[in-house]
Amino acid sequence: MCTGACSKVIAVPLYILALVSVICNIMLFFPDFDTKFAAEERDGQKRITEEVKYMGGLIGGGIMAFIPAIHIHLTSSGKCCANRCGMFLSIGFAALGVAGGVYSLSVAALGLANGPLCYWSNLQNPFPKWGVPFANSTGSYLSDKNMWKWCLIPENVVEFNLGLFSTLLVAACLQLILCLIQMINGLFGCICGTCAGKE
Repeated sequence: MCTGACSKVIAVPLYILALVSVICNIMLFFPDFDTKFAAEERDGQKRITEEVKYMGGLIGGGIMAFIPAIHIHLTSSGKCCANRCGMFLSIGFAALGVAGGVYSLSVAALGLANGPLCYWSNLQNPFPKWGVPFANSTGSYLSDKNMWKWCLIPENVVEFNLGLFSTLLVAACLQLILCLIQMINGLFGCICGTCAGKE
């Protein structure tokens, strides 16, 4: 496969993954599919998980992946035009995608490790309060569904955050892989041309 065609194969999934990341990040602002938590404030802070505010999916997995996807796709449009300059630039844009993927991956991993912000109580803390009950659990709550019952409001917030942050994590990993492949592909395209066999 020539490097130009390979770029197109990489660009299309990047578009999809960027869209998935943006949608997941936006949804995380509305736990239990309710807008009131984004509007309510606790000590001047919104009642949403802190890692959601870092917008890893919107900035890292979204914008920082969408921009390289556009350039990589444009690089592939000529296919056999031996556009070495375009392929060279695609290496830089793919590096931007790698940085975005790392950011999105880090935020998603942190969101999973700390758990959601919720109105919670358990046997050790019988008086319900807003907080992050799993922050010091080193992620052990992920495999212990009984702990999920600690969060009273928003309803099912642990499952909600777990599903969306996990999706962001997978999307970021795939973006990283695709952008790293494009960096290698761009290097070959820069040296050999976008379709070396037909030059």
